[in-house]
Amino acid sequence: MNFKKTWLVISREFSIRVKKKSFILTTIITPILFAALCIAPSLIMMSDLDDKVTRIVVVDNSGIVAENLQNTKKIEFIKSDIDDVNYLKGKLDSLGADGVVEFSALDELGNMRAVSYSSRQLSASIISEISTMAEDIVKDYKIEQYDIPDFKRMMDELKTNIEINSFIINDKGGEKQASVEVNMGVSFIMGFIIYMFVTMFGNMVMTSVINEKSNKIVEVIVSSVKPFELMMGKIIGVASVALTQFFIWVILTLLLVFGGFAIMGQDLLGNPEAMSQMTNMVGMDAQGMANQMLESSGPQTFINSILGINWLYIIVCFVIFFVLGYLLYASMFAAVGSCVDNEADTNQLVLPVTIPLLIGMFIMIQVFQNPDSSLSFWGSLFPLTSPMVMMARIPFEGGVPMWELLLSIGLLVITIAFVIWGAAKIYRVGILMSGTKYTWKDIFKWLKY
Repeated sequence: MNFKKTWLVISREFSIRVKKKSFILTTIITPILFAALCIAPSLIMMSDLDDKVTRIVVVDNSGIVAENLQNTKKIEFIKSDIDDVNYLKGKLDSLGADGVVEFSALDELGNMRAVSYSSRQLSASIISEISTMAEDIVKDYKIEQYDIPDFKRMMDELKTNIEINSFIINDKGGEKQASVEVNMGVSFIMGFIIYMFVTMFGNMVMTSVINEKSNKIVEVIVSSVKPFELMMGKIIGVASVALTQFFIWVILTLLLVFGGFAIMGQDLLGNPEAMSQMTNMVGMDAQGMANQMLESSGPQTFINSILGINWLYIIVCFVIFFVLGYLLYASMFAAVGSCVDNEADTNQLVLPVTIPLLIGMFIMIQVFQNPDSSLSFWGSLFPLTSPMVMMARIPFEGGVPMWELLLSIGLLVITIAFVIWGAAKIYRVGILMSGTKYTWKDIFKWLKY
């Protein structure tokens, strides 16, 4: 292979793509979208903390709820002397109310039902808050019926919140704080980016090959450059574009995310109501979690876990598996592109290439729950799925021994060499043939040339 000619192809592929408006726009817009995806949930929670008060008419058939309901910053209760709910439903506007809630009488087990009526849907936080208040009132009523001195205090003392702080022990006996939630998040992001980049830039190689073949440009190029040099130049050129774009995305996204949280983080963490809403959204004990976060254990654990991650190791592994995974699949995409005259004809041939990518994606999802399972282990060694699956395992501290990592890389390199050899043979024949749809039988024959 003539490296000088290959370098000319690489330079051409790189310069053509980075000068396109689409490259510049996606490079700028994508970090903004990633940052918005990270910051938007917090902004949404904070934006809900307005001064609007929801006025609720209460019809109490139990005789114990209405008198114990307390107004909050967001809810004002209107005790009604009228028990006719149908009448009240038609008088909400005149009463200046947003809805009416009817509590049933207590049944033989001391439980009750509640029904709400409103002209517009009450928010989930309002319904949850009313339900929680009613449950506490009924619970206190039941406790009083036992007539046991200090029974309520004893029940409150029995409630215990236990938070497990996880620490990873290294080979030298040292320890550092870790969070499985943080590891799962990093695992998903890294694995998904590998999948997205390999698919996106592999298709870019295939499209480039098809365009040059259909425009007959390739016939001029191969007069001075060997097909193998052209194929490798395209693959490496697009890879350089991908890595350049990736590092720009990482830097801009981190700047935007940390800048956004630096501006709004104190308001969010310092507001108990915001934290309560956040934990309500994910089905946790709102008050307990809000208190824990405000007492610094929650945020500090999260921060310590983020800082404790070996980012250099993860980024180096990401670059290695992205480059290797990209070389593997880009070679196959390039071979597919050389066999067709337009993108519409790629559907049948590209399916065997995309199926292993999808399988790797599905295995990667299982890795989040159990990174040490047999499926995770074998998926991280099998070359067609290892770039995604191994990258999903790596963020879990101590989950991937060095021998597994090296074995995975070794198997991947051997497979790449074999695939590039086969793709080059297909590319050499297919790039100059046009006007006919080729089957897999024809393509396998080209491997013998």
